[in-house]
Amino acid sequence: MCRVVDLKQAVLAKNDEAARALRAELTARGTTVVNLLSSPGSGKTALLERELLLARERGVAVAALTADLATENDAARLARSGVPVKQVLTDGLCHLEAGMLGRHLDGWMPDDTRLLFVENVGNLVCPASYDLGESLRVVLASVTEGEDKPLKYPTAFGLAHLVIVTKTDIAKAVEFDEDAFRAHVQQVNPGVEVVLTSARADEGVGLLLDRALAVGAGATVHAPVMAGRDGGHLDHHHGAHDHDHGADHDHDHSHDHDQDHGHGHLPPHRHADAATTQSR
Repeated sequence: MCRVVDLKQAVLAKNDEAARALRAELTARGTTVVNLLSSPGSGKTALLERELLLARERGVAVAALTADLATENDAARLARSGVPVKQVLTDGLCHLEAGMLGRHLDGWMPDDTRLLFVENVGNLVCPASYDLGESLRVVLASVTEGEDKPLKYPTAFGLAHLVIVTKTDIAKAVEFDEDAFRAHVQQVNPGVEVVLTSARADEGVGLLLDRALAVGAGATVHAPVMAGRDGGHLDHHHGAHDHDHGADHDHDHSHDHDQDHGHGHLPPHRHADAATTQSR
């Protein structure tokens, strides 16, 4: 008798196991991981740079790891904030995995790090299926990407704990329909929080930092409906403390390179490690 093995399921199950172990390890040392997902060009690096600067001003120990297929441009930009920053080059892989993240953190991240922001590869497909041991998953979309983005990428938006709209300073110019976008987000992820930001106009800057700190303090995060569906492998959880609710998710393994976890209770791949950029 032949036995059919679903390799995708096996890969995700292995990743979930690594994510649980990483989450437990980081939680024990007081570190909250924030996983940032978006399409290329969404403005997440610009917003993250502002959030890191603000964290430093507030005396919050933060670090950032950014992943890209090529170039160290994002790490160079984020390093201007003065916080520890590391660039990971995935050598063609369209997402990060928990085991990969753990290896890159080993011996690099300062022991007192309170928040670790992970800027995932710019892609709303592959990264959506991989738990990185995060306690807060954030999906970002710019006003230029269209109001139907959540419907085109339901797994990414449907598993988010928080949705951030970026570049709102040009919303009027591009005729962004905020009501339609919010309705589409709620269609795939009822109850998730959607916040508006503009790094250039200083709108909403600090909200991401506030939400992350709240989760680190034990606040309950929004529980996406999709997270309770059978057949998935993404191991979601509620809050920064490792409760492991064994939540499952749909997943899309297409390797196209494009991709509200709300806070209802809040106010084996090849990879190359590029140079670490660390400023103090």
